[in-house]
Amino acid sequence: MGVRSRNTTLIMVATGLSLATMFVSCKNRVTTVGSLENLDSIPTQTIENMEGWQVEGGKVRGRLTAPYMEKYTRGDDPYDIFPNSFRVEAYTPEGTLETVITADKAVHRTGEEQIWIATGKVLVHNLLKEETMETDTLYWDQQKKTIYTHCYVRLTSPDFFAQGYGMESDERATNAKILRPFDSYGYIQQDTLSNEEKELSSRPDIESQPQP
Repeated sequence: MGVRSRNTTLIMVATGLSLATMFVSCKNRVTTVGSLENLDSIPTQTIENMEGWQVEGGKVRGRLTAPYMEKYTRGDDPYDIFPNSFRVEAYTPEGTLETVITADKAVHRTGEEQIWIATGKVLVHNLLKEETMETDTLYWDQQKKTIYTHCYVRLTSPDFFAQGYGMESDERATNAKILRPFDSYGYIQQDTLSNEEKELSSRPDIESQPQP
């Protein structure tokens, strides 16, 4: 039986990756590649120093940056690839940077499957809650609306720690769980005794002491 994990971090995974699918602008060099032989192995578009923004109601809600992206659209399984790392930033409605997602490599299958695959050192860091999720492979299935991995997962925060193998959840993380957990625990930040209770418990038992 899996142990329910922290939902906030996983929600931001889905939010961050969904932001990535919505970016339509880029910065610096954009190259469209043409091939007379129409080879599937040649990218139809490459983007260097990619930078995209998501803006809602005049406020920035997300930012994606990547040193390089290649788009492949000719084959039966079209996809975009970020071979040299990518970074997604998610902002609160007030414009505060809340979550940062980084990975060594990412692939977005844009055909019928509609799956994001982040690999390498995958980090999801919620700056406001000081929560971090670490793994080496993370999937987000847009059609099935699920987030999952079969690999090692580590969840940490100032008052919580969990690790294990395999994680699955709906994309809103309302039932997120680590499939094979081990060494999960919470930290006690404050003593539950009040100051008055501490004072009473520290006093010697005068009545029980022998009288001279």
